[in-house]
Amino acid sequence: MDRTSPPRATVSHRGRAFTLVEVLIVMVIMGILAALAIPSLQGAIEKARIARAIGDIKAIGRNLQEYEIEHNSFPASLGTLNMGELVDPWGNNYYYTRIEGTKGKGSLRKDRFLVPINSDFDLYSAGPDGSTTTPLTAASSQDDIIWANDGGFVGIAAEY
Repeated sequence: MDRTSPPRATVSHRGRAFTLVEVLIVMVIMGILAALAIPSLQGAIEKARIARAIGDIKAIGRNLQEYEIEHNSFPASLGTLNMGELVDPWGNNYYYTRIEGTKGKGSLRKDRFLVPINSDFDLYSAGPDGSTTTPLTAASSQDDIIWANDGGFVGIAAEY
């Protein structure tokens, strides 16, 4: 019995490369996906920064309240609590003003009726733009993260 293998077809072993058109199509698809994903990613990053600033302000506010319980007055600065060098997610210092002993109400944060929003201390971050003014209705204050109603509200000034 003769075992012979069937004739082999000749196959070219030449490597297959991508054409320029195929590479361009892939690059266009990747560009479209990136264009769709990047704004969503940036929005998520900004929400995370705001959440971190809110958490920081709540923690600082609680520390200030505990200090007041122990010492019967609020500290003159955040440095007393070893929090003077703490910065917000945008790289700016947190603002703190003790209301007790403050002359006049010019430096205190105010609502739309120009009434101070706290009775014990002001605590806030200037937000993403890094600029602020005392009335919350000012455009530069709308993105600030604030402690208001003596801690009853902590969030974005525009939502207060």
